[in-house]
Amino acid sequence: MIALSLAEIAAVVGGQTHDIPDPSVEVTGPVVRDSREVLPGSLFAAFVGERVDGHDYAPQVIETGAVAVLASRPVGVPAIVVDDVQTALGALARHVVRRLGATLVALTGSAGKTSTKDLIAQVLQRKAPTVFTPGSLNNEIGLPLTALSATEETKFLVLEMGARGIGHIRYLTDLTPPKIGLVLNVGTAHIGEFGGREQIARAKGELVEGLPEDGAAILNADDPLVRAMAARTKAKVVLFGESAEADVRAENVRLMDSGQPAFRLHTPSGASDVTMRLYGEHHVSNALAAAAVAHELGMSAEEIATALSEAGSLSRWRMEVTERPDGVTIVNDAYNANPESMRAALRALAAMGKGRRTWAVLGKMAELGDEALAEHDAVGRLAVRLNVSKLVAVGGIEASWLQLGAYNEGSWGEESVHVSDAQAAIDLLRSELRPGDVVLVKASRSVGLESVAQALVETGAEGEVAAR
Repeated sequence: MIALSLAEIAAVVGGQTHDIPDPSVEVTGPVVRDSREVLPGSLFAAFVGERVDGHDYAPQVIETGAVAVLASRPVGVPAIVVDDVQTALGALARHVVRRLGATLVALTGSAGKTSTKDLIAQVLQRKAPTVFTPGSLNNEIGLPLTALSATEETKFLVLEMGARGIGHIRYLTDLTPPKIGLVLNVGTAHIGEFGGREQIARAKGELVEGLPEDGAAILNADDPLVRAMAARTKAKVVLFGESAEADVRAENVRLMDSGQPAFRLHTPSGASDVTMRLYGEHHVSNALAAAAVAHELGMSAEEIATALSEAGSLSRWRMEVTERPDGVTIVNDAYNANPESMRAALRALAAMGKGRRTWAVLGKMAELGDEALAEHDAVGRLAVRLNVSKLVAVGGIEASWLQLGAYNEGSWGEESVHVSDAQAAIDLLRSELRPGDVVLVKASRSVGLESVAQALVETGAEGEVAAR
């Protein structure tokens, strides 16, 4: 964070100093909420959770090197006491962002936010120092913490914004007002909470409503609900996609035998070829979104194409590919799942598995509301249409819907199996995998299927040791 004294911070957040001998002492390290992340000069934000109260760690974090604690009650060590820690954290982020000379880029969408944010960051880092959201910390706590990690050297601040209801993104844009706003898509993720895609579009569009006139709204030309958001902003509108009307578009899109996409990138200032290191055709849209942002910030088509071709995955469990010594390929995409990302992952599996036996180990897609049965059924059916060799549906009733969809699609029922939990899936796969097989593991985060992928990777490592 930019250096601020405890007295300055107390004034910004409307707090009272307690047990602080010298209010002129500055916070020079990061603002953190996890006691394990404290560094010398840190400010520790003490949140009260369902299981853990951050205030209990106050003496420990001061001993570790924190300058003070941002707290909702006195804690017996240097502290700035406020009525609400979350509100105070947001106010501090707003203050710091206004003092920075950085250009703020914010993005949202139903699917692909984190992967696209990682691409944008890797491209912009070629141009100037860039700070970006770690992982998918995109809510009212994670976003301020990211903003507060910027320093005087930061030129670009890339912030992922999530929403679970109307008004959430408006709140986040008030804390960190972006110059460039990107909306990727409007899908069915969290549709059970929102009540429909139109409501999701209303929430996502709050991002472009807050843009300044000299800003830019980067919109997906291939998604009608996103494209319609052009009417909701006073900023310049830049379209990306495969549509001929897109300002930044892709031509000659294809999947390599490896499952990695390649295409010809066209921008208003030129064209260049891209061959991505990431897996799955859905990353083409993500790459175009990143390219549109980078072009708006002055990068050439050649610079953007080179950066996209060299960019990798910065976040765990998102199409994370591991090649085992025995030739089995594990694709760990278990961080989260919705119908759009499930379909994209299955298509990537089909492309990667040409001439090989493929396994789709799938679990529940959460928060789909009344659409849950139809969407799980549709994913099971798609697995059959893509000629996936084996479907392993893991979990409860949603998994049974996946298997039912596969069974009803054709005479493929014997190639699908429903198992109760992750351990059952691990046992099945360990006994039946053969060299050369490709295994996709994907479900909503709450299912915890990353344990399946990790166990299969470890099994391969054990096999290598045994062979030696």
